Amino acid sequence: MPILEIAAKYTTYAVMAVILVFALGVVTLRNLFHCALCLAAALIGTAVLYVVLQAEYLAAIQILLYVGAVVTLVIFAIMLTEHLAGKTVRQNNSQSLPAIAGLLGFVSLLTALILKTPWPVTPTALQAKVLVMGLGKALMGDYVFPFEVISIVLIAALIGTVVIAKKDQPEEKA
Repeated sequence: MPILEIAAKYTTYAVMAVILVFALGVVTLRNLFHCALCLAAALIGTAVLYVVLQAEYLAAIQILLYVGAVVTLVIFAIMLTEHLAGKTVRQNNSQSLPAIAGLLGFVSLLTALILKTPWPVTPTALQAKVLVMGLGKALMGDYVFPFEVISIVLIAALIGTVVIAKKDQPEEKA
């Protein structure tokens, strides 16, 4: 195996490990803003994996849609609602043991399914090429409705955040 392939392989593993560290940061850190930043880093790492797998279009969509829109919305919501980091909000979870048990069950089930599933690879499947033009036409043609629904949900979440933040602030008299 040439040295460049070995370097690419271990670099990919390193990127995966970094993504796992940031994903753990998302669910374990106590500061919501830091959790949102870890989420952004994990999503950027996923985009890097898309680039490694030669799916540049998906990497661009990952950056634009998830990091650019969703994480920005989450950070905006955190900054609008100051009470989320207050001392009155309980920031630890008493369900750690059931969560770990559920996680171990899920991982064992997923491992069993992966090991039992046949993964046939045919020469026609290996030679199938999907052009970006075809993806673009599908996304802006047949699948434009789901994207519009997602945008409406994001706008509704943003408006809901503003309404919640406004209710908690005392009105100032001029």
